[in-house]
Amino acid sequence: MNLMKSVPVILLGTLILAGCGQEEKVKLENHIDQASYGVGLNIGRQLSQEDVEMNADAVAAGIKDALAKAEQQVSDEDIQAAFEKIREDQMRKQEALNDAAAKASEDFLAENAKKDGVQVTDSGLQYEVLTAVEGDAPKPTAADTVKVHYHGTLIDGTVFDSSVERGEPIEFPLGNVIPGWTEGVQLMKVGEKFKFTIPAELAYGARSPSPKIPANSALVFEVELLDIVK
Repeated sequence: MNLMKSVPVILLGTLILAGCGQEEKVKLENHIDQASYGVGLNIGRQLSQEDVEMNADAVAAGIKDALAKAEQQVSDEDIQAAFEKIREDQMRKQEALNDAAAKASEDFLAENAKKDGVQVTDSGLQYEVLTAVEGDAPKPTAADTVKVHYHGTLIDGTVFDSSVERGEPIEFPLGNVIPGWTEGVQLMKVGEKFKFTIPAELAYGARSPSPKIPANSALVFEVELLDIVK
């Protein structure tokens, strides 16, 4: 979460909390009321994605003071310092999660490497041949565009991306993907299916491309090489 970017949203979003603690519901009888509610609803949905603890009573007090043009009870400097403290707390929590993901991935890779049929390359990439093709068949190079079906999961089995589930294979230049894919798919013949277990440093490392993939995560892919696209 980037709290500093969220500050204006949080300040605006507190409008929806102004009625916290009131026993009676806000009346939504006309278009002004309903449009106002819609604004609050949209902002509330944004706020619900922020993992930040807020004091609803304090939020309401701030709104009331602002609308009444009363003297603010906390200085701008102290408010900014408070936001900074929240940001630091969030960063510490995220770093702890990242460290946990890294440790879990390290343990998983160590155990997976011991399994029958799993081979490990010099880079640390682990692969297992699920479907082999006998005889001569073309292999791609890093300069080729390939057509594949794939199913990607975290080490706990959570699916984060899958062309198989979408029912449509994809094509991409093999040199433009994560290093684990570039290396691994070059080991495959057209028609083969491999299972790759990719260390974080050969995947996305500390910078996750998606909330579905925690930073420092090893990734597991089942990949079927359908064709080398000419």
